[in-house]
Amino acid sequence: MTKATIYHNPKCGTSRNVLAMIRNAGIEPTVIEYLKTPPSKAETKKLIADAGLTVREALRQKGTPFEELGLDDESLTDDQLLDAIEEHPILLNRPFVVTDLGTKLCRPSETVLDILPGQKGAFTKEDGEAVVDSSGKRVGQ
Repeated sequence: MTKATIYHNPKCGTSRNVLAMIRNAGIEPTVIEYLKTPPSKAETKKLIADAGLTVREALRQKGTPFEELGLDDESLTDDQLLDAIEEHPILLNRPFVVTDLGTKLCRPSETVLDILPGQKGAFTKEDGEAVVDSSGKRVGQ
């Protein structure tokens, strides 16, 4: 049985779709609502590194104080960006998922399928897009 942890925002459709796909794989994940219980700076740094991303790639701009904080300034260090994420957790893009098979920033939501053992049946996203067929296979692959 694969373990999974999702850094989740229940107000985000992508995050809800990812959570549903994890459950469709027969896994009940640990759900961390990261806006209520933000990861530490060290945990955030590890999540980002384990996902193979740069800190800048993990920043969320839309609906955040990204611009008003001047985070588009390329001279800012990773440490400074991580400080901003720690102070404003909404700046961390979501959802991050950690399983025995890896860590991913799951945007688009079907990216989570890369780190799940398999789906138990069909799955259609909230917008109606089918991503898994009735046999549990990823659509379009």
